[in-house]
Amino acid sequence: MEHLLFIETGVGVDVHGQDVTTAAVRAVFNAIHKNSMPGITEFLPGHDLNNMKVNIRLAVPLEKETLDKEQVKAEIPYGTVTVEVMDGGMATPSGIVLKEQNDKNNLMYIVNASVEVGY
Repeated sequence: MEHLLFIETGVGVDVHGQDVTTAAVRAVFNAIHKNSMPGITEFLPGHDLNNMKVNIRLAVPLEKETLDKEQVKAEIPYGTVTVEVMDGGMATPSGIVLKEQNDKNNLMYIVNASVEVGY
């Protein structure tokens, strides 16, 4: 990305089921769904949202290899999207194991997201 315009941050949690993809999708949703960018097309080449570049950085606590990057990318409606995954986030006890929620243990997974937007 040659021109970084702004960065949005979010947090996502999967309380039951220990699914890092669920937590990551929630983190990206949290980052992008409290903002409005009415003037962004003024800065993009061709004034076209499809020329936007979006880089998602995810801090994932465990099971990074199970992360479905395509599902995470699908949260971004425009532009070219890339995903980077790094160690981070948190796995912390939820206090209960609910088999009907597909719990494998009593951990909840917390993922942090940084969504960088530019061109």
